[in-house]
Amino acid sequence: MTGDLERGAEGKVILCAANSYEEKYYLNPVFKGLPESIQKELQIICVLFTEEIGGLFILEFDEEGNLLIRTEAEEADYMYDEIGAALMVKEIQKQRMELLQSLELYYKTVILGLPLEEA
Repeated sequence: MTGDLERGAEGKVILCAANSYEEKYYLNPVFKGLPESIQKELQIICVLFTEEIGGLFILEFDEEGNLLIRTEAEEADYMYDEIGAALMVKEIQKQRMELLQSLELYYKTVILGLPLEEA
């Protein structure tokens, strides 16, 4: 299934993203198999982040299947709060640890097709 994956920057597979500049949310179609409640939770996390902090918020998987959180802002965006972004990412990682770990397991087993014991 890895041939069908939409890859973002540096070959990483984007799970979902929100963009405060265009007020848009994106869920990679490859992950439409996730339960709707998880899809909604991801959308809430992404959109709330961009509403509060600004810029872009991206959840993506690296080559090993680790889920990464990336934020960035346009160079001329003086409203983007870098310190707030770092603090909010840490808060998401802490409060949503179980969800993030489950998404990694889903990606490794369902998308990459690894046996459960290897994931």
